[in-house]
Amino acid sequence: EFSFWQVCAEGLVHRGDGRSCFVLFVENFIPTSTQLKGIIMWKHKSLVTALTLSCLAAPVLANAAATTPAIPTVGEVLAASGIEMYGHIDGTYTLLSSTGKMSSGINTRAFDFEPNSFNLQAVSLTVSKLPSDGFGGLVTTTLGKDADIIAPYGSIDTAKGTANGANVTFDLTQAYMHYNAGALTVIAGRYMTLAGAELIQAPTNANLSRSILFMVGPYVHTGMRATYKANDMFSVNAGVNNGWDDLKDTNINKTVELGFAFTPSPMFSLNAEIYSGVEQITHYPTLSTAQGTRNFVDMLATFNATDNLTLVLDFDIGTQENAPTSTGTGTAKWNVWAAYANYKINEKWRVSVRGETLSDTDGYRTGIVQTWKEASLTAAYLPSKEMEFRAEVRTDSSNISAFNQPDGSTGKTQKSFGLQALYKF
Repeated sequence: EFSFWQVCAEGLVHRGDGRSCFVLFVENFIPTSTQLKGIIMWKHKSLVTALTLSCLAAPVLANAAATTPAIPTVGEVLAASGIEMYGHIDGTYTLLSSTGKMSSGINTRAFDFEPNSFNLQAVSLTVSKLPSDGFGGLVTTTLGKDADIIAPYGSIDTAKGTANGANVTFDLTQAYMHYNAGALTVIAGRYMTLAGAELIQAPTNANLSRSILFMVGPYVHTGMRATYKANDMFSVNAGVNNGWDDLKDTNINKTVELGFAFTPSPMFSLNAEIYSGVEQITHYPTLSTAQGTRNFVDMLATFNATDNLTLVLDFDIGTQENAPTSTGTGTAKWNVWAAYANYKINEKWRVSVRGETLSDTDGYRTGIVQTWKEASLTAAYLPSKEMEFRAEVRTDSSNISAFNQPDGSTGKTQKSFGLQALYKF
């Protein structure tokens, strides 16, 4: 109970017998043989007790360490604030048998039209806060080669136009305000079209290259859109826009959009969109003075045959008044259908097949009166949820010699091979 110096002090002060600290130490700190045996037994019992307690305590301590909260990531902090941030990096290699141009001067592909090139297609970033009740917003930016194709009229060199020497490398792809009140959602600003199965962002599509259907339809709109969700199976939308791919309107008229989404079961869904409004006949290289009503209808059906197999059928039909046609100025017409079969082999591998046909009856969308067909086969490997690698073979054909060849001639076919690496975050 007492230290050596405390014992000394006790003896010298209270006993007064003059015994030295050494004597007191011997009397109080050197055990007898009987005492020594007891000490050994106590030490043994203490050691066993300590080991037992440590074994019992180990799981508790381990569990306490395991449940110690980790430092939250940036994404977790943003999510706790109701903010989402996500995006992707898209890099490709393409090899085409043609020059990537048609005899009319348009590109033979939406984005990957370089005949033999590695490209940074896009670095896309989206930041959004879209509450289920109240106000929010969303912004999507695109950096890279794709920006030069999707850049809207009013944001680029109009004398050159998209993918024709303007060399735009940044695009504010979406930027809109959001309001939600129960079943009603309203957005205002710049947003993506609802027409078509394929979108601008590569990870949302099953194939490496974009379809012809994607090329001849709108990409984005600037205006206001309202969506009303009647129930889990049916919703309707309506909007007023500046037009097709316009940052600012090119005339005093507006384009109206109307549509619905019907999902009677998890196996099947049907979407339809109508766009109608007065549009300029051409934007580039100079904005035409001629204008006329453009009508466009998109119908999209999706059938989830099994957990692994999805079938998609997309059909578009469009008309443009006061357009140049093969017989003079009149109403130009076009239609295109695309069919997809997407099969998930396992968690890491999938394959996608696409076939489509465009009938450009008056040459308004491609600059050539033609029937243009294509077929694509894409294989994808996903080593992780963030990384995806794709390889694609594709063949395009026309009923006329529409594809410019490297030797200066034109041909009826274009063969291509492509590789793609996608990092999603």
